[in-house]
Amino acid sequence: MSDAAEKTSEGGTLRRWASQLTQLAAVVAIVLVGKAALAEPFYVPSGSMEPTLLIGDALLASKYPYGYSSASLPIHVAFPETSRVFGSTPHRGDVVVFRWPGDRSQVWVKRVVGLPGDRIKIDGGIVSINGVAAQVKPDGTGRAEDDDGAYQTAARYIETLPGGVSHPIFKLYDNGRLDNMPEITVPQGDLFVMGDNRDNSADSRVSVRDGGVGLLPIDNLVGRVDAVVGSWNPAVRSQPITDWLSGFRVARFFTKVH
Repeated sequence: MSDAAEKTSEGGTLRRWASQLTQLAAVVAIVLVGKAALAEPFYVPSGSMEPTLLIGDALLASKYPYGYSSASLPIHVAFPETSRVFGSTPHRGDVVVFRWPGDRSQVWVKRVVGLPGDRIKIDGGIVSINGVAAQVKPDGTGRAEDDDGAYQTAARYIETLPGGVSHPIFKLYDNGRLDNMPEITVPQGDLFVMGDNRDNSADSRVSVRDGGVGLLPIDNLVGRVDAVVGSWNPAVRSQPITDWLSGFRVARFFTKVH
């Protein structure tokens, strides 16, 4: 083969490689843009939102409902915190994914209970918003799973927040350590969030210094949880690998989150 032919062959190979790399880069860019702008999957590692969300649930969080900030990026980058663009305040009762104020590389999930300007008080486990107590109706019992895979019987209730949003909650104890809180007013730009597993949730009732959320800056929001797209019980990892398929909770696949 002549030198000219070899150069032509090499040039063709390089062009093909460049074309393939360009296509791959375009696919990666589209995926990243989609994750940054539209929706992103997340995994539930703890039982703080039981019975609404279970350990091992895979969630799909929509980003566009609340607008965008540096918290919306699909990977944590140490950018300066930014205010939101196209921002919108969540609705009371929304289940939200957010970057924990104590370490923004961590992503947590809780339910919005208090909006900016709301007065929040907790008395005997009953949440009051602007002087109106949430309605709490007994709904039998359930099994609250610990992070180590053990289960504990929990009283189950249906809580209806002022405004009409209803959702299940768990109560492990009649007089838990977080069952009472003096009235506070949620500042502008912040939210008051709680876990549905009321006695096993480090949320706005607990300061960031003590490992909780404290008052959550709206700018830390990542998105609204709309659906469980898959679920696998990690507790089955202690069983023989042949039994791991039994951990899939097929009934939870592609279910709406309320």
